Amino acid sequence: MTRRKHSRPARDIAPVHPHAAVVDIGATLHVAAVRPGSDPEPVRTFGTFTTDLHRLADWFEQCGVETVAMESTGVYWIPLYEILDQRGFEVVIVNARDAKNVPGRKTDVSDAAWLQRLHEYGLLRASFRPKGEIATLRSYLRQRERLLDQAAAHIQHMQKALTEMNLQLHHVVADVTGVTGLRILRALVAGERDPDTLAAYSDPRCKAPAETLRAALVGNDREEHVLCPGAGSGTVRYLSSQGGRVRPADRSGVGAPQGRQPASGGGAAAGPPQAAAGQ
Repeated sequence: MTRRKHSRPARDIAPVHPHAAVVDIGATLHVAAVRPGSDPEPVRTFGTFTTDLHRLADWFEQCGVETVAMESTGVYWIPLYEILDQRGFEVVIVNARDAKNVPGRKTDVSDAAWLQRLHEYGLLRASFRPKGEIATLRSYLRQRERLLDQAAAHIQHMQKALTEMNLQLHHVVADVTGVTGLRILRALVAGERDPDTLAAYSDPRCKAPAETLRAALVGNDREEHVLCPGAGSGTVRYLSSQGGRVRPADRSGVGAPQGRQPASGGGAAAGPPQAAAGQ
């Protein structure tokens, strides 16, 4: 005797975010979608100018939207995110890999409508986005890290050029971008080639013996090799100074740690320590 299979009654799934909207981010156009019934035209396209972004936020307010989800596409989402956050919306950033695309041919309109349904039923996972001072601090630290990385790349180019000229300066001094290193590099760029004169630019705190420093400055250089240390030393000094300036200027006390301060001696080639001591 066979048993009858009883079908389970269908259950309606209640929306988690009944006043949800979605924005499909693009470089020149944003496609926004609200819940059907909130507006006769639930999917609209907006430009990316600031006035367009405020018009989008006004439309969301007219439709009673409370939470907005958008994909983290490049950096194009940041201006809209900040405007919506300032206007009081709960903004959710979604990784594009977590959002399932519409089967078949993909269009911006169908993609936005599909994402709106996913967000309405709580099926989109929000990415972490720090708030307030933490976001500000993170921006400063990331900018400082980029500046230091760029400076490190230029230092490597300078060391390569010194090796090609067989000037072993970076093997004798602790830091080729320190006071002694930059003085000697600026003198080299200015046309000085005499090892004794170059060694005289050494800072008194330099631990390398004078004879060793002089021997390291005897090279077999060509004029084209000097271009890289000249451009690199100026760039490194600029990037280092900018890295030291990168810190919040608000009154909250939150600040990124200062980078290394630029080496003393100014932009022109400094004179030997004997001449400087008389000033």
